[in-house]
Amino acid sequence: MGFLTTTGRAFLIFLEATGRLMLFTGVAISHCFRPPFYLRLIGRQMIDIGYYSLPVVGLTALFTGMVLALQSFTGFARFQAEGAVATVVVLSITRELGPVLAGLMVAGRIGASMAAEIGTMRVTEQVDALSTLATNPFKYLVVPRLIAGLTMLPLLVLVADIIGVFGGFLISVYRLDFNAAAYISRTWEFLEPMDVISGLVKAAMFGFVIALMGCYHGYQSRGGAQGVGAATTNAVVSSSILILVFNYLITGLFFS
Repeated sequence: MGFLTTTGRAFLIFLEATGRLMLFTGVAISHCFRPPFYLRLIGRQMIDIGYYSLPVVGLTALFTGMVLALQSFTGFARFQAEGAVATVVVLSITRELGPVLAGLMVAGRIGASMAAEIGTMRVTEQVDALSTLATNPFKYLVVPRLIAGLTMLPLLVLVADIIGVFGGFLISVYRLDFNAAAYISRTWEFLEPMDVISGLVKAAMFGFVIALMGCYHGYQSRGGAQGVGAATTNAVVSSSILILVFNYLITGLFFS
């Protein structure tokens, strides 16, 4: 009976947290379509999420493309299929590695930042002060981050795709002695618009999830500095897990 009690309690806590998250998501989405809109805050979040995340996302994509080209060449050399390296690099980057790795990098950088900032405002009662000043906290804190995450991550992933493919090109041409023109030709020959579109759709979903988890855990934080630290950790972990879950779901939707 003790085991059943523990299991039931954990399941009820999970259902309660899921319901709380669904309610938070519904309220946040509804406010995204109703004025007023704080354009200056939206622009600031776009710069923070998009521009300041470019270095880490670009470096991740560059070295991922390089490693992918090296590993693909080593594997395909066993079957005399070295010519498939360009195809594998471009499809892997645009379909999977670009969106997923960019999402995980941004989750670690932005998700933690959002949770810490909003969590600090929550425990110091600044969120309550916004309500006192007739400013909706969702409008002021949550909506700008959701819109910025939804719009900026696809742009980041598009840049990451280009940089990742370029990294594979550099390694293939200057280390593996591929012909540059033939490599580019193979890249364009097998790349289809749906490969890029599916990656951008994933990126938009990932950006929304990252912003939502950061805002949710920060908004729900309690208990001073310890609560803010727990909210930051939970935001990054939940964002990373949901990115992998939605990656599978969207992949099945596009390529099943």
